Amino acid sequence: MEAALTIPLFFLAGVMLIYSLEVQATRISVKMGADTAAKKAAERIYLAPVLLPSKVESDIVGAIGQRRLSQSMIVGKSGGIDCHKSRVWPGSGIIEIIVEYKIQPPVRLFGIPLISQTERVRIKGWNGYQQGSYIEKQGYVYITETGTVYHKSYQCTHLKLAIRAGNVSDVADLRNEYQGKYYPCEKCKAKSASGMIYYTVSGDRYHASLGCSGLKRNIRAVKLSEVGGRGACSRCGR
Repeated sequence: MEAALTIPLFFLAGVMLIYSLEVQATRISVKMGADTAAKKAAERIYLAPVLLPSKVESDIVGAIGQRRLSQSMIVGKSGGIDCHKSRVWPGSGIIEIIVEYKIQPPVRLFGIPLISQTERVRIKGWNGYQQGSYIEKQGYVYITETGTVYHKSYQCTHLKLAIRAGNVSDVADLRNEYQGKYYPCEKCKAKSASGMIYYTVSGDRYHASLGCSGLKRNIRAVKLSEVGGRGACSRCGR
């Protein structure tokens, strides 16, 4: 009787040991994939200041390898990598890659549940060079074409557009930082958009194209005496 019980328990212990090792190996692979995706996102953010979760997922899958994922215990294999919570922190340029996935046990015994995993990577977006410091020391300030205030710092969050991407089918539920709704941009005819749309955290328009002029800000450095009737920015002008 004891021998009959010992063999199954020994087998189960061996399976659980292998399982725990595979979980650790999977986490390491996903973490390395997230690191690679974060570095690529940091380079791309200079050209297009928006983070596309689908592109991050693709980069992670590419870094890990389709074959490795197809043999893994991740639910959904390569399709089980979810990065929709990844984001760019407004004003700071910090990119946060958030990877969520689930791992299934090799044998569904004793009601062992799926294991939910989350990996996080933060990286500073690459901007090519440091702007502002020399100009600011010379007594210059920054203005935009349509802005009503001037800014003492080029890094002021009011000058930075935090652009996000989403699906047009979700636009009715989106809210900006003031809890306001988003309306279609007239410049890029966003009313007839299908699929992906773009919007800013502080704006009230959504756009059909990332290249829409409504998503651009022409920032100029001028002398303080040339700001016209503009007042000082409440955030950086004190």
